[in-house]
Amino acid sequence: MRAAIISRWSGALLILGAGLWVGAVATGPLPPLGPFLDPVHGAWATVRPAELPAMAEDSIAGLQAPVNVSYDRRGVPHIFAQSIPDVIRAMGYVVARDRLFQMEAQVRASSGRLTEMIGKKGLSSDKFMRRIGLKSSAEKHFANLAPDSETRQLFDAYTQGVNAWIDDMQPADVPLEYHLLGAKPTRWQAVNTMYISKQMGYTLTFRTTERMKRYAAQRVGREAADAIFSVDCPIQEPMQPNGQTEPRYDCPPLPPPGKPAPMDKNTVTQSLLPHNEIDRSVVGSNNWAVAPAKTASGHALLAGDPHLRLSLPSIWYEVHLVVPGELDVYGVTIPGVPAVIIGFNRHLAWTFTNGGIDVLDFYKERLDDEKKPSRYFMDGAWHSLEQRVENFYDQHGELLESETVYLTHRGPVLFEKEGAVSLRWVVLEHERAEVTFKLGQTRSVAEWLKVWGTFLAPAQNGVVADTQGHIGFRTSGKFPIRPAHSRGDWVQDGTSSKNDWLGYYPAAEHPMAVDPAQGYLSSANQQIVDPQQDKRYLGADWPPPWRAMRINQLLRSGQALQVADMQRFQTDPQSTRPDVFVPAFLAAVRARAGGDELLQTAGLLLAQWDRRYTSDSNRAALFVLAMQKLFERAWDEFDDPEKEETPYWYRPDASHLACLLQVPDSPWWDIRATTDQREDRDSVLAASLKAALLALREQHGPEDGGDWRWDKVRQMNVYHLLKLPGLSVLGVSNQGGPTSLSPMTRSGTHGASFRLVVDLAPVPRAWTTYPGGQSGNPASSRYDDRIAQWSAGELTEVLFPKKPEELAGDQIASRLSLQPRK
Repeated sequence: MRAAIISRWSGALLILGAGLWVGAVATGPLPPLGPFLDPVHGAWATVRPAELPAMAEDSIAGLQAPVNVSYDRRGVPHIFAQSIPDVIRAMGYVVARDRLFQMEAQVRASSGRLTEMIGKKGLSSDKFMRRIGLKSSAEKHFANLAPDSETRQLFDAYTQGVNAWIDDMQPADVPLEYHLLGAKPTRWQAVNTMYISKQMGYTLTFRTTERMKRYAAQRVGREAADAIFSVDCPIQEPMQPNGQTEPRYDCPPLPPPGKPAPMDKNTVTQSLLPHNEIDRSVVGSNNWAVAPAKTASGHALLAGDPHLRLSLPSIWYEVHLVVPGELDVYGVTIPGVPAVIIGFNRHLAWTFTNGGIDVLDFYKERLDDEKKPSRYFMDGAWHSLEQRVENFYDQHGELLESETVYLTHRGPVLFEKEGAVSLRWVVLEHERAEVTFKLGQTRSVAEWLKVWGTFLAPAQNGVVADTQGHIGFRTSGKFPIRPAHSRGDWVQDGTSSKNDWLGYYPAAEHPMAVDPAQGYLSSANQQIVDPQQDKRYLGADWPPPWRAMRINQLLRSGQALQVADMQRFQTDPQSTRPDVFVPAFLAAVRARAGGDELLQTAGLLLAQWDRRYTSDSNRAALFVLAMQKLFERAWDEFDDPEKEETPYWYRPDASHLACLLQVPDSPWWDIRATTDQREDRDSVLAASLKAALLALREQHGPEDGGDWRWDKVRQMNVYHLLKLPGLSVLGVSNQGGPTSLSPMTRSGTHGASFRLVVDLAPVPRAWTTYPGGQSGNPASSRYDDRIAQWSAGELTEVLFPKKPEELAGDQIASRLSLQPRK
């Protein structure tokens, strides 16, 4: 893959070179081509330092003692230092050495300062991030850190390491992307880590269920919308063990869809939804821990694979930090964060999935002026709005635009055509960034769970296992307590303080389990607790638990499980969703086929599928497209008449559709657009399957032509951060499909961003991979060297030395000596 990327990149540079005659004259959005193609200082120069030298030396201001860094053959730095601050300084240095542009790009994106790098093209994104308050919240929480606090010391030490690399960079060390943008690296600021933390909070918790339901209410009425976008999932396979040994279907009667109300074009706020809506039934994360009684080795086993947007370079960077007697932790960090976020140490291992807790509410506000307000109305009186002026600058420091952001006591005010809404969001109010670092120092499941219980935002499910044979999980964060009459899945009336949060549930009441009788724990973003056992409102519109159901199938049936099983499960090609819908499709064919040869053929082809999304499957695509057509027909009530194609997030998910299979004459099966007939379940299923067959033939040819292979119909796409095809790896095969354990979205841009399996033996062993490489330099052999392995579902055992001498010469690719700067 590296050769292909270098070839594409070189070709692109040669094409640009044809325009060298323009010299130092800028060409539109590109930088001046003369400096760009300068062989000493321009883009070509980045090829020279692409590979790590056998030996290198440098110094870092503030370093108290020499630090030894040994890079293994996979490009993982093993950092050996004498103190926590020193190991963090070295960590900042080595991460910046490999990922500097990525670090700066994500800071600019999260703080709303992209315009300073790319000009007006970044203005829309920057305005959005400033309006929802990420930048101001990060700066507020950073300013509140005491200079001698543990968090501030970690941030400062990391900053010293990053800036040591930046200050000593040679022209050839400047990442390619800066040349492409005509930009220069800026020195790292300690507050940057806080920006990144807020960005992760946005990615993981900025859900707009209220707007989905408000849109749905206009299409089918409030009663039907509330039922179809229900608080509780009708398929229960909760994370917290509830004593059941199989999923439970709680399918309440659905009220019929009401008549649509006049559409408000801004009901689903266009400034909000496109930024962060993905198909939660397809993409999420998986983790599980297995107790020794169910393993062949008699050790606990742990596996985890967070599902996020895939990118080059990867969101993750693998690293090993060692301070004798204080820290010995291996895992992945997010570049810019001074901590191992997912990983293991000599005593335990841990991983996370997103909690799905509702930590964000919207309130309809009444303002004294919709254009230039100064007050908002609440409890019969007017109250002053806080005002904050946001300035946006271009690459040259020139002011592009200024905008005033308004805030109520709840949070930022967002303006819509229908009025103003304010936003209350835990991510803006709470932060405890040091917790993730402390997890690496814990020594038992009990200690880990105690430390994890102090985490504040974003809410996450943590699964942990230790070398003593214990397993546990805990969902941590700040969980709002709402008034009895109020739920977070509808926009609230902001003119009454009675709708405000009452506080937060104490950590002791958060979902948790230790060493359950079932012998395992798992999570895959499903509803965390069984609503029959815990009726608190923690969230709504939970994704169907298809992945959780499959994980639990594998773990319940498995005895004497081994590391190889854990790895195999992560790319298991089977899903539980086809087990529900394939029989329904085939039953509809038998009921409706008659002399319909096309429907009969479609039924025969679907029946040939083994319900596995293997790369060579010639029938998986038929089911996937049939489900897509079924969604369009069954949920046609939610079509947006203003859009040629209705986004999938406007429609309910498959859990209620699975329940409707049991009600063949439900009015929900009747297609609203066909006023001259009344459809039922079997007619809709049959029509969907026929339409899928016709579409598949049109798009990919005849069923036996070879182009129905799953790896030809659906692939993963790992884009470069700048979306440059020449620096991306596209069309990657993936064993898995919608709702399988290694899922794919239609775009192929989201999936398993990291895979980890740990054997909690007396000396832990671990295996990892991710779809990318350690280096951010496209010319490096470490840029995308793991993608082929990741695509094949393979993991590599990591090296876990206690001291540098334990690494053999042939295991080391490069050494770096860092000395105190005089």
